[in-house]
Amino acid sequence: MPAPNAGSATCVEQAIAITPVSAGLPVFDAATLCGDDGTAHIVLDEKVYTLRITKAGKLILTK
Repeated sequence: MPAPNAGSATCVEQAIAITPVSAGLPVFDAATLCGDDGTAHIVLDEKVYTLRITKAGKLILTK
């Protein structure tokens, strides 16, 4: 398995590289989803959730 910062691969490319193909799970980059302000809205069953990246680099999902 390559080191996390090996070469010029992006975080998404690295995640895809270490995720088994058979898992069939989509991979999303949180920074891309959240944009410059670090916040995104996600809708599930007509309910809106807020995904936020903290200053410490953690993800928080709230209703």
